[in-house]
Amino acid sequence: MVERARRGVPTPPVSLDQVERLRARFEASAVVVPDDVVERLRSACPAVETTLATRAEAGRDWWPLTVGWALGGEVPAMPAAVVRPETPAQVATVLAICHQAHVPVTAMGGRSGVGGNAVPVFGGVSLDMTGLRGIVAVDDESLLVDVAAGTFGDILEDTLRADHSLTLGHWPQSIALSTVGGWVACRGAGQYSTRYGKIEDMVTGLQVALADGRLIRTGGTAPRTATGPDLTQLFVGSEGTLGVITEVQLRAHPVAQAERRLAFGFESFDPGLAACRGILRRGATPAVLRLYDEHESGSSFGIEGTNVLIVLDEGDPAIIDGAMAVVAEECASCCGRLLDPGLVQLWLSRKGDISALEAAARAGLTCDTIEVAARWSVLPGLYRDVTEAVGAVNGTLAVTAHQSHAYRDGGCLYFTFAGKPAIDGAGGAVVNAADAYYRRVWDLVMVITIEHGGTISHHHGIGLNRGRHLSRALGPAFDVLVAAKQALDPHGVLNPGKLGLPSPFGEVPWP
Repeated sequence: MVERARRGVPTPPVSLDQVERLRARFEASAVVVPDDVVERLRSACPAVETTLATRAEAGRDWWPLTVGWALGGEVPAMPAAVVRPETPAQVATVLAICHQAHVPVTAMGGRSGVGGNAVPVFGGVSLDMTGLRGIVAVDDESLLVDVAAGTFGDILEDTLRADHSLTLGHWPQSIALSTVGGWVACRGAGQYSTRYGKIEDMVTGLQVALADGRLIRTGGTAPRTATGPDLTQLFVGSEGTLGVITEVQLRAHPVAQAERRLAFGFESFDPGLAACRGILRRGATPAVLRLYDEHESGSSFGIEGTNVLIVLDEGDPAIIDGAMAVVAEECASCCGRLLDPGLVQLWLSRKGDISALEAAARAGLTCDTIEVAARWSVLPGLYRDVTEAVGAVNGTLAVTAHQSHAYRDGGCLYFTFAGKPAIDGAGGAVVNAADAYYRRVWDLVMVITIEHGGTISHHHGIGLNRGRHLSRALGPAFDVLVAAKQALDPHGVLNPGKLGLPSPFGEVPWP
């Protein structure tokens, strides 16, 4: 069992036993890294490790499918070397070396991604960004914070509050597992996003190391500009495929003066969605507006036969009192009944729990969460179609959902599924049955979401798991992404195998 005992270092989802016997699932795809390239990397960066244990840890993230692999003695991939720079200049030099040698390089932070985002599919070099950490500068008058990309989220938030009475308002469930660079690279969202926005709403500027070793800065000079396209947003969500983020400028907020909480119950999911839509339509933006379907309301809150909505807001008392008045009115208009606001505290006490994944894998279950987003006009149908389709897949034991992040034009549906596919034979057949079931469920959800006009990821990014669906999701615009990749990374060395982009190192294995 893995415990979060150490702050500021990556936390793996499950311990790796008998490291000397570990296998790499994608070993056949690994690129050979010449010894002279490793030596050049050692001359450029003080920390270069090639031990099996270090390479194995760098070969995985929190992708739930791979937890079962780990229990069976496998990691997805292994780099030839793990390089840990401490300055942006060192990052740039490492990239230049890999660019010149045509060696794949995969940037990683806390490795908290759940879709293989930081898995070095083709081996090569894993670039551990956690050596770049700490607050670089704080402009309190302008409410701007510059921070190194490898800084872990909980440490950053604690420091901002203690030393500057500021907050980002960015509270992902993985805050203690993830880094600022990872948030930006995958377009992450905190659980208070209805009030504070997603990470792309917070970023005002970046420092980025390009594949050829150039360091550039984007944005960060003024609150609004008309100086051509927004190059900052080009790199936000690019998952290390276009450049490596080394420093981020973020909007901050004064620590909230007050907080308010409410909870409501609805007879079905649709009127709960209608209440959320009405709240946002009137201009109220409570920090937390989360609607749980009947199944999750029972398992999470112990309340049967209802769909629970929990609401939390924070900020200036005059503003949040008005917002919560709107919440109460809209919920009443949709026949919501007032519940104990203590349900919000129950959610808060559990929202950072990461213990269930290993237990489920050891029980032989194949589980995951799939977050998608869509307009209000299609969310009810999307919820019904996904839950019905996944529930009909042979082996599914449960499929549930909640609306986790809400905005004026739509929201995020967060599906959870668990299954125990039929097993024919033993050994490898067990793993293959689980993998096939897992892929079947994911393909169904992606296709249904695209058919409803939704987006296939709200905040977990694309990584390896969703990559095969991105070209269909983007349509002809995918060609623009491919062109940007070719222009910024002509040798294709930056995080190859991700975002569904073509790779010079061969076909992308999955799984």
